[in-house]
Amino acid sequence: MSSQLFDVWNWQGKVGRTRYLISGLLLLAIKHNLDRLVAALYGYPWRILNYWVSDIPTGIANISRREASFYALLIVIALPFIWIGTVLTLRRLRDANLPLWLVPLFFLPFFNLAFFIILVAIPSEAPRDREQLSSRFARWIPRGEFGSAALGVLVTAGLSVLITTLSANGLGSYGWGLFVGIPFFLGLNSVLIYGYHQPRSLGRCLLVALLSTALVGISLFAVAIEGLICLIMALPLAIVLALFGGFIGFVLQQRRSFSNQSLRVVSVGFLLMPGLTLLEYSIGETSPVYAVKTSVVIEANAQIVWSNVVSFAQLPPPTETIFKTGIAYPIRADIAGHGVGAVRHCVFSTGEFVEPITVWDEPRLLSFSVSGQPPAMEEMSIYSDLHPPHVEHYLISRRGQFELKALPDGTTLLEGTTWYQNRFWPGVYWHLWSDAIIHRIHQRVLVHIKNLSEHK
Repeated sequence: MSSQLFDVWNWQGKVGRTRYLISGLLLLAIKHNLDRLVAALYGYPWRILNYWVSDIPTGIANISRREASFYALLIVIALPFIWIGTVLTLRRLRDANLPLWLVPLFFLPFFNLAFFIILVAIPSEAPRDREQLSSRFARWIPRGEFGSAALGVLVTAGLSVLITTLSANGLGSYGWGLFVGIPFFLGLNSVLIYGYHQPRSLGRCLLVALLSTALVGISLFAVAIEGLICLIMALPLAIVLALFGGFIGFVLQQRRSFSNQSLRVVSVGFLLMPGLTLLEYSIGETSPVYAVKTSVVIEANAQIVWSNVVSFAQLPPPTETIFKTGIAYPIRADIAGHGVGAVRHCVFSTGEFVEPITVWDEPRLLSFSVSGQPPAMEEMSIYSDLHPPHVEHYLISRRGQFELKALPDGTTLLEGTTWYQNRFWPGVYWHLWSDAIIHRIHQRVLVHIKNLSEHK
C-alpha cells in the first residue's frame, strides 16, 4: 500500500475500492476490540450490533453517571476512527467520481454499512465514454423511459415481497433488514435499473421509488401477508427510506460511464436484502424494556380510588379512532383473591391479560407481573383469518403498576405504568407508535376509574 493511504491528515488524493475495503475492515476490528475491552472494564456486554442498536431505552437524559462515563469514553475512543473513516471515504468518493457531499452517509446508522458496501462495489472512474461500456444484460432493460421504469418497479418490488414474506412469515423477524434495508434498496435498485441507459431526472427517479414502495404494500395486503394497520404504521418510515434510496440511485446514475457498473451495484443490493435479514435473525438481538407512565388527578380519596383500581366494571364502547382500527382495548378488570398472590384479569377486546399481584400496598401501590396476554390487535384485512406473527408476542407486556398518591387537597394522583418490550426494529421508530398506543390504553382505564371514583 502506498504511504498516501496512511496519511490520515490529508483528505486529498484517491483510494481504490480494495484498499478501502481492507482499511475499513481493519479499522472496524481494531475499534470493536477496543470498545469490548472498555465495556469489559465497566462490566457491560458489547456486541457488534451496539454500533446500530442503542442499549439506552430510557433515553440519554436518564442514564446513570457510570453509564455516562462509559459512553463518554467510547466517544473519545471513536474520534480518531471517525476522522480516519471520513478521510478514507472522501478519497474513495473522489476515486469513484462521486460527489464528495455524500460523505455524511458515513455517519448514519445502518446506512453507513450499505454505503460502505456500495463504495466497495463501485470501481474507479474510467476515462471512457458511456456508450463504449455495455453489458450483456443491457438487452433485458428497455431503453424507453416507461419500459425501464416498469422493469425497475416490478423486479425490485417482486424481490422485496419475497424477502418480506421470508422475514415476516418464515423467520418471524421484524427488524432493520425488513423496515430499513428493504425500503432503502427498493428505492435504490429501482432507480438504478430505471436510469441504466441514460440519466433520469430527480423527480422521476423519486416517483419510481415511490411506485415501487406502493406496489410492495399493495402486494403484501393482497396476498394476505400483512394487514392494513401494520402497513399504515410502516408507511412513513418506508416512504422516507425509499426516497432516500432513490435519491442515492439518482446521484449514482449521474456518474459518467456508470451504466457498466450499475447492475453490479443492483446485484449487491439484491444480495444484501436477504443477507441482512438472515444475519439479523441469526444474531437474535434482544429488545430493551420500555416504560410508559400516564397519570390523572381524581377528586376522591385514595381508599375509594383503590377499590376501583383493583377491579372495575365494564367500560363503555370506545370512541377513540385508534381502537376502531383493530388495536386491542380494555373492557373490564376482575380479581381472584386478595393481597400478594391474587390474580387480576384485565379483559381486552382480543382476550385477557393474566396479572399475578406482586405488591399489594393498600391504598398506595398495586404491582403485578404479566403471565399471559392476548393478541395486540385484530388486523384490518379482506381476509377473515389473517394472523401475521407480529400480532402475538411482538408487543410484550412484562409488568405494570398503579400508584396512588394522596394530595393535600384531598384528591388523589393515580399513575399507571406499563413496562413492555417491542420486538420491532428500529426501536426508536416503533416504540413511538407503541408508546402512543399504551398511553391511550392507560387513559381509557384511568378516566374510567376517575369517573367511577368521583360518582361513587
